[in-house]
Amino acid sequence: MPKELNIDQWKRKDHFHFFRKFEEPFFGVTVKIDCTMAYQAAKQSGKSFFLYYLYQSLKAANTIEEFKYRIQGEKVIVFDQVNASATINRPDETFGFSNMEYHEDDNQFYESAKQEIGRISKGKYLFPEASLENVIHYSALPWIDFTALSHARSFSLNDSSPKISFGKLKEKKGKKKMNVSIHVHHALMDGIHVGRFIETFQRFMNSETSP
Repeated sequence: MPKELNIDQWKRKDHFHFFRKFEEPFFGVTVKIDCTMAYQAAKQSGKSFFLYYLYQSLKAANTIEEFKYRIQGEKVIVFDQVNASATINRPDETFGFSNMEYHEDDNQFYESAKQEIGRISKGKYLFPEASLENVIHYSALPWIDFTALSHARSFSLNDSSPKISFGKLKEKKGKKKMNVSIHVHHALMDGIHVGRFIETFQRFMNSETSP
């Protein structure tokens, strides 16, 4: 069950109150992730590379508590887990927002995510039936080898969900690499937490576990 964080006892209390007043409280970085082993593992298993790296990213985020924090009014809520709201492309070149539940069992995640992709790709609506806070907003731009990225945002909305975007997979000297953009709410976390996510994500991408 979600629980309320005791802000008065939080070591980042001052940081929270300072950054949450900003018109743009999100900060972001773009990093290069080595996908060589992950791509090979996904292809050998016959599974989708997109779902492979999406799962590894979501798995990494669920190991870091700060990625489970969300702002609700004056409170900070800590969720038990975070899921993926990924943009899914449609044949008519539009997209829809999905809701993919995280499962520790990678095969279970893969099967449920495949069903969600099928449902969204055949649908006409933009948003899922229920817009939830315990998600990370994911997007993929496999056509663009971006080195930086910004997001369209409505500052009137109480949005504190992290946003992670994946770029074009590029190969050079036998290494496959992909730029990844991570944007997070500075009232909830700092660079050290993003650094831990990147390190953990890369470690999972180098593992032999695949969905």
